Amino acid sequence: MAYLLGVDTGGTYTDAVILDEREDRVIASAKSLTTRPDLSLGVGRAIDAAIEKAGVKAAQVAMVSLSTTLATNALVEGQGGRVALVFIGFEESELARAGLTDALKGDPVIRLAGGHNHGGGEVAPLDLARLETEIATLGADITGFAVAASFATRNPAHENAARELIREKTGKPVTCSNELSAGLNGPRRALTAVLNARLIGMIDRLITACEAHMASLGIDAPLMVVRGDGALVSADLARDRPIETILSGPAASIAGASWLTGETDALVSDIGGTTTDVCLLKDGKPMIDPMGARVGEFRTMVEAVAMRTTGLGGDSELHLIEGLVTSLRLGPRRLVPVSLAARDYPGIVHDALDGWLALDAVGEHDGRFAIPMWRDSPPEGLTGREGAVVERLLAGPRRVTDCVRTRLELPALNRLVARGHVMIAGVTPSDAAHVLGRLDSWDAGAARKAVTLFARRRNGRGDRIAAGPEALAEAVIDQLTAQTVDCLLEAAFAEDSRDWGEVPEGLARHPLMRAGLDGHSGIVKLQASLGVPVIGLGASAPSYYGAVGDRVGTRMVLPEHAGVANAIGAVVGQIAMHAEGIVTSPGPGLFSAHLAEGPKRFNDRDTALAVLEAALTEDAEGRARLAGVEKMRITVDRELSEIEVEGQPMFIEARLRVTAQGRPRIAVG
Repeated sequence: MAYLLGVDTGGTYTDAVILDEREDRVIASAKSLTTRPDLSLGVGRAIDAAIEKAGVKAAQVAMVSLSTTLATNALVEGQGGRVALVFIGFEESELARAGLTDALKGDPVIRLAGGHNHGGGEVAPLDLARLETEIATLGADITGFAVAASFATRNPAHENAARELIREKTGKPVTCSNELSAGLNGPRRALTAVLNARLIGMIDRLITACEAHMASLGIDAPLMVVRGDGALVSADLARDRPIETILSGPAASIAGASWLTGETDALVSDIGGTTTDVCLLKDGKPMIDPMGARVGEFRTMVEAVAMRTTGLGGDSELHLIEGLVTSLRLGPRRLVPVSLAARDYPGIVHDALDGWLALDAVGEHDGRFAIPMWRDSPPEGLTGREGAVVERLLAGPRRVTDCVRTRLELPALNRLVARGHVMIAGVTPSDAAHVLGRLDSWDAGAARKAVTLFARRRNGRGDRIAAGPEALAEAVIDQLTAQTVDCLLEAAFAEDSRDWGEVPEGLARHPLMRAGLDGHSGIVKLQASLGVPVIGLGASAPSYYGAVGDRVGTRMVLPEHAGVANAIGAVVGQIAMHAEGIVTSPGPGLFSAHLAEGPKRFNDRDTALAVLEAALTEDAEGRARLAGVEKMRITVDRELSEIEVEGQPMFIEARLRVTAQGRPRIAVG
């Protein structure tokens, strides 16, 4: 008998499930805290607990599949490694397009002569000598490189040459933009490559942790990873293209939601520790975003489910908005809940909270702790102020006020947080839920102290923002409900067939929409509700989502195993390998098939299309076979662009997409 093991690593928890392949049912599930920086501990504990609960032998596991929100969370929170962008054949002004400058966050850019034109012809020779000189000046803190050349999707020669030189001289990972997308828009391809390069180390550590634990248990089975469109890919491909795992966890949750509930049309809302992800399930399938996955402020060129991801979760940072009246806001940054920090470091957390509560005034950083996340040795390549903060954390977690001694050191701490070297502990919805008795996972006493301290803060009138811990905890949960409703309404307006004439964000918060949800009845009578049910997923969904369903006036579905839906979805999907290419016409009677080795010209359109289709089919089939597909289905999509000139069609270009799809091969014991 064969069993399937699904693993999902989120910002707070790592989940594992065991499915009986023959009976198609969940026989065991388990959770463990995600352990950073050593992910192997959390992964191992979750896998071990699930196998033990299932009462099966590790050798009976025939396939392991992994989904994760780590990549999504990193982009939402602005985390990841330090990278260098090699920008070939572009003007400096193009760095300002597509959010590329914001994505770089001050990381180095090497601009070089080179690149190609729209027909694949070389515009200028690639300056490899300068590239070698420039990379020699970069610091040791660079973790990877992104390479983007103009019209590289028409001719990748310069990107490929730059990649080979960088690998030879540095040995570090290199991402070429043409490997991630066949589309034009060079700056957005460069953005996608930068984000991919930033994520490589993080996803590699996760996959390595999973593989190592499989080996220690004697699990000799293929390891698959969920891609952002819900398809499965091999672990090796995910290592090279971690950007394709953004929205991996949410995509798996959609598959899990459909499998668990049997619903065909619904909004799926998955609340994790860091984000809330909302997607429309229509006719039993998730909608795919034709513009490319959007995560936080970035629009990538990665195909993924049409998911709206918001920095709102059970561990979201609680903000007090300055003003005459009390106003709260949650996210987008994830904090370590004080209740969790107190479980791991009870002495320092309780002593500090007791000291702060003994005073009347509440300081700006009271109730907050800095937790170092490095494992063996502190990070390198730090500025002077960053080094000073790190030195104070060498002995372990401290109060923020103890590791930041001047205002000039606060930006240094924030940079360490952005790079994942440090995490901040503070008040979150999880702490509020502990105060109200909705959760009992961690240290409820510490949560009560921290929420009591936060409640003593004062608004612009000088009044305390809440009468006590219960009142503030209720307000925090109400704020989470309100922001979740906004997420659902934004997704609903975005997917609704009506052209509303306004952006979904504005419609979701429009006073008329608010009045409709309130059921306003006056001279004007308004009523509004969602027209489809909501499937609530995530371990904390039962704690929060009842009020959400009431507010939007629809049926709230909270299925059994909702807390591990991502891990379930990870093993019920299929492998799908795509290969894309284009045929252009550089002149009358000429047709260029843009192949991986460069453009090839023909005098006949159909011949060019046939050659390209054959090359793409070979590529897609080969990668699907390597991923473990034995019986595959091949589909070819053609998109021809033609215009009519004097009554005759004139060929402009043709885009081809070949997909090889099938279930992964499972190990047979």
